[in-house]
Amino acid sequence: MRVLVTFAVDAEFAPWRKLRKFTSIDYDGLRLWRTTAGSADVTVLVTGVGTQSSARAMGLMMAMADESKHFDVCVSSGLAGALQESLAPGDIIAPQALIAENQRADLPSDRLKVDADLRRQALEGGAIAADCMFTSNHVLVKASEKKTCSSRAQSVDMESFAIVKEAYAWGARGVVVRAISDSAKEDLPINFNLTLSKRHEVIVLKVIGELAKNPRALPALLRFGKQSRHAAQRLADFLDGYVQTISGNGQIARSREAGAE
Repeated sequence: MRVLVTFAVDAEFAPWRKLRKFTSIDYDGLRLWRTTAGSADVTVLVTGVGTQSSARAMGLMMAMADESKHFDVCVSSGLAGALQESLAPGDIIAPQALIAENQRADLPSDRLKVDADLRRQALEGGAIAADCMFTSNHVLVKASEKKTCSSRAQSVDMESFAIVKEAYAWGARGVVVRAISDSAKEDLPINFNLTLSKRHEVIVLKVIGELAKNPRALPALLRFGKQSRHAAQRLADFLDGYVQTISGNGQIARSREAGAE
């Protein structure tokens, strides 16, 4: 079985690299790592932050394979923010549906459902059964922004809708498994929307620049960093077992049915 796992940034993926040996591959500018887990051939793709970046990376990733080498399963992974108080930092979630901030011209709906069997196995492995994840076009910095979106979903990220949509288009089965990095009630310590490069990566110098505008944010930034590292470590532990579980399930076969409602 061929499994593709995506992360927005390398820091989300780093703890998993410490658990398992990955081989780095540079393919046409894509940042890829490969390993085997159980009977699965696993490829990890770091997409960059945001819908456009992840859609572009996924398009290149899927197009590079010929018909016989398409992925059977795509797991959109990484960190996510909580929109409702039922979720706490460090929680591993498996949402049932995804909703995009904007209607997509090439889809009849702004909602997608993940693969039910893949999600069920994530839940059996200990993930929390979140109902819906909201894919935003920007980082929700303030708790007030999260509250505004909380009627639409329980959690938020910036990539999953585009990743699962692209995976379905190429015939893979899609699921989302993410870890919560920040609670619904907390503001992020700085405006991370202002720290991204043209390649949609977080730039340390820009983080320092934002911190210089408000030095009092340093304790909150350190706390957020600790929360995020803890969440990423919990996610790595979960994913390492999860990919082996799904690879051992004979019923997980490649499907070409998209999950749009």
